Amino acid sequence: MNILIADDSAFMRSQIQLILERECHNIVGQAENGEQAVNMFKEYKPDIVLMDITMPVMDGLEAIKAIKQICASVIIIVISAIGQESIIKKAIQEGALDFIVKPFAKERLVKTIEKVSELKSTPNKRELTHAL
Repeated sequence: MNILIADDSAFMRSQIQLILERECHNIVGQAENGEQAVNMFKEYKPDIVLMDITMPVMDGLEAIKAIKQICASVIIIVISAIGQESIIKKAIQEGALDFIVKPFAKERLVKTIEKVSELKSTPNKRELTHAL
């Protein structure tokens, strides 16, 4: 899977990249804000976007909405320290498929990517991978 990581923390982006590259995923880019994420999405057209919520310039919710307008079928997974139910619901409404709360276990990220990879290969079976 080709994956774009959007997070304002360089440390978090590098940690996510290390975990996923060990699982043989291709990281096509790292964005430090929502605007960069949208632009990188247009350029690289990844299968999956991992999106933080709280970022400068354009937040993750706005970026999700913008990316979904470009490609409705892209898989977006939110990875954020903000675990409030209202934010999770808003992210899902905007088009996120799943929500991982930071800090997260490496296994949670890996299993989520595996699950959505299966959904990508069988798009008619899309469902939320994480119950609210």
